[in-house]
Amino acid sequence: MLALRNPAISAAGKRPPMSYPIKHDAEASLFTSTVNGQLSLLQYRLKDGVMKIVHTEVPADLAGHGIASDLMRAALEVARTNGWRVIPACSYAKVFLERHPEYASLLA
Repeated sequence: MLALRNPAISAAGKRPPMSYPIKHDAEASLFTSTVNGQLSLLQYRLKDGVMKIVHTEVPADLAGHGIASDLMRAALEVARTNGWRVIPACSYAKVFLERHPEYASLLA
């Protein structure tokens, strides 16, 4: 049984950053999070300092808990730290970046 609090909104009215454990496998160009034994992921391609986010996937029964959002934040922070530009090639990444203008400076 999934026993997660809904991290969408904190008592202060804001979603806490990175509520789920995220692993980054740079060799595989992959961010992952395992919640309740289920794998969620974000795949990207890196070329010439540009991170192209190509796929995000969260199991249906974990949808709505902020896992994809945490994966995106982790990927974008790695991009920022490394000075990479970002291309949101998957639909979730595009919508996330439209909703979060604080990451607009990363767009390629």
